[in-house]
Amino acid sequence: MPDLVVPACDFTVFGGTGDLALRKLLPGLYQRERQRNLHPDTRIIGVSRHDLDDAGYRDLVTQALFEHVPDDQLEAGAVHRLVSRLHHLRLDATDPEGWDGLHALLKDTPGSATEDTIRVYYLAVGSGVFGPICDRLDDLGLVTPQCRVVLEKPIGSDLDSSRVVNDAVGRVFEESQVYRIDHYLGKESVQNLLVTRFANTFLEPVWNSRWVDHVQITVSETLGVAGRGGYYDQAGALRDMVQNHLLQMLCLVAMEPPTYVGGDPVRDEKLKVLRALKPLTGADVDRLTVRGQYTTYGEEIGGPSTTETYVALRAEVQNWRWAGVPFYLRTGKRLARKESTIEVVFKEPPHAMFPHSEGVTTPNRLTIRMQPDEGMQLHLTAKHPGPGGIRLHPASLDLSYDDAFDERSPDAYERLLLDVMRGIPTLFMRRDEVEAAWEWVEPILDQWEQAGVEPVRYHPGTNGPAAAATLLAREGRTWQE
Repeated sequence: MPDLVVPACDFTVFGGTGDLALRKLLPGLYQRERQRNLHPDTRIIGVSRHDLDDAGYRDLVTQALFEHVPDDQLEAGAVHRLVSRLHHLRLDATDPEGWDGLHALLKDTPGSATEDTIRVYYLAVGSGVFGPICDRLDDLGLVTPQCRVVLEKPIGSDLDSSRVVNDAVGRVFEESQVYRIDHYLGKESVQNLLVTRFANTFLEPVWNSRWVDHVQITVSETLGVAGRGGYYDQAGALRDMVQNHLLQMLCLVAMEPPTYVGGDPVRDEKLKVLRALKPLTGADVDRLTVRGQYTTYGEEIGGPSTTETYVALRAEVQNWRWAGVPFYLRTGKRLARKESTIEVVFKEPPHAMFPHSEGVTTPNRLTIRMQPDEGMQLHLTAKHPGPGGIRLHPASLDLSYDDAFDERSPDAYERLLLDVMRGIPTLFMRRDEVEAAWEWVEPILDQWEQAGVEPVRYHPGTNGPAAAATLLAREGRTWQE
């Protein structure tokens, strides 16, 4: 539909031949091409150190589309349209020389005056070169008020390095031009969490410490580190997943209603949650965190390591709404299931009204599923049909997006890439959010290092270390499997 076409732009991907570009970004742009969201004048420019001309890059991307897009979604016309937009430039981002080709290509923009051209610079490279790339773009006069820069995680490895990266980017781009991407915020179910909370009235009266017993946030993977061993061994699960993905989901569960869902109002409320997190330091880290590693990790990376591949922890939001409610977070690799879920577990009824009933009551739960099978379930206790007494039985109201809607559920990157082109920052992290998250995570890292905390071992294909179950069992709770 014409009203869904986003403004024309030059979309430049630094790291244009990398895994992220070929597996997520370009397939995501293809899906938007398939829906005819891309303006006819939009160009996609891959920048890498590979010696490819435009034709070679188009062949590479075509192969990637056939590998990463389902067969029933491949359309020859859409593939042709996307591929015809592609250009490739060989460039070493760390070398100040060799940028003439990019300068010439971006200055030669069809369809609009140079100052009005929307340029998106997607930095799908290590954060160590974010600053040099931005400086060179500025030197070449390729940064205007209409430009946007997208930063992939991780942005630094701790608070200080994060500030160094953000300062370097901030010398060139205004904060309003910087889009720090967290693809979990683009998932359909995460978006629907905002709608569920703020477009419906029935949940708001019970969305607080009076009625909520605790919250569980789980992101588990069945795969190991695959080809990311070099990066992952320097990062670990706490930096790679908790500092961004899991804390962002916690914020969406715990935040106060914004004045409207858009831009800074949402990010203001998320920042308040991060700043309200009870600090974990010293003995609290030892008691309230679990650090694990699957037993074959050393074999995969080629040597022994103390890097964690699993984290579980107990957090608490110290404000009026959530005081005393535990938020349990866990994430890990080589686990039994691939899943991403949020479980809001409500308190037991205050009085047992059915003393002679059969069966048991279970706490009401709201389950938000990011993967697999995006959707929601509201778990209730119901009466089993039949005469002669009351038999209690667990039942659920199930919303599966695949079943409820005819439309295909878009990948997170598809939505986020269009939001960048449109200039909509709501689903991207602001600098103060990133730094607040590092401020909370860093004492945990420090305590692990100072106390010499070795990861506890767990076998691949299990639910992780037994200590993670103990973390909840001490308070009479269990993980929802």
